[in-house]
Amino acid sequence: MAVKLRLQRRGRKAAPFYHIVVADSRSPRDGKFIEKIGTYNPLTVPAAIELNRERASHWISVGAQPTDTVNAILRFKGVLYAKHLQKGVAKGAFDQDKADEMLAKWIDEKENRIEKQREDTKDAKKKFVAKVDGIAKVKVKPVPVVEEAPVVEEAAAEVEAVVEAAPVVEAAAEVEAVVEAAPVVEAAAEEAAVEAAPVVEAAAEEAAVEAAPVVEAAAEEVAVEAAPVVEAVAEEVAVETAPVVEAAAEEEAPSTEETTTEEKTEK
Repeated sequence: MAVKLRLQRRGRKAAPFYHIVVADSRSPRDGKFIEKIGTYNPLTVPAAIELNRERASHWISVGAQPTDTVNAILRFKGVLYAKHLQKGVAKGAFDQDKADEMLAKWIDEKENRIEKQREDTKDAKKKFVAKVDGIAKVKVKPVPVVEEAPVVEEAAAEVEAVVEAAPVVEAAAEVEAVVEAAPVVEAAAEEAAVEAAPVVEAAAEEAAVEAAPVVEAAAEEVAVEAAPVVEAVAEEVAVETAPVVEAAAEEEAPSTEETTTEEKTEK
């Protein structure tokens, strides 16, 4: 049995669409087939082709014969190039990994060229449509004259007054918000002070307890350092006041003797 890779017609009249199938050469064109391996749409630019490369390579390797159109499709999709690489692997020119790398690189370059061609076709179509249809001119309608100019001027004046008064209104709103929030802020401050009072007192007592030894040591040190100065001052004061004290003592002594004599006379 001769197996062929060929196209099977689908689509309506004047809009062909094809399936790429593996079929017996004796079967009718649109009859039974062994396997469907892709699709072909010739109406797009470039032609839209979907192909299972692995199955196509398999059927080529087992001896299936493609028709002329299918052969061109296989060449376009890289199936024949893969067959060529497999011959190189069989001859030992390079290994299978190298062949796969070369095939992947070829397919990427091919797909990029196809995508670029597709974008160019879209741009050309847009330019053709613009050239044929032209650019529609926009008709400018005349602006009617407004007779009620005073009303417009009054409205403009009112808008301008509102715009000028906007900062004042915003400032008043801010002040009002602050005034309304004052009691809440005061209450929060008092509550925070009440809650913090025990903590502050405990911290003060702890600081006083910790500072007491330091204060006592400082007082003792000051007293020790000031003792010589105090003694020197006391001695100086005693020396300066000694004559005055002696004079006072002498003045009081006669009066005492006279008093004693008078007491004896009375007796």
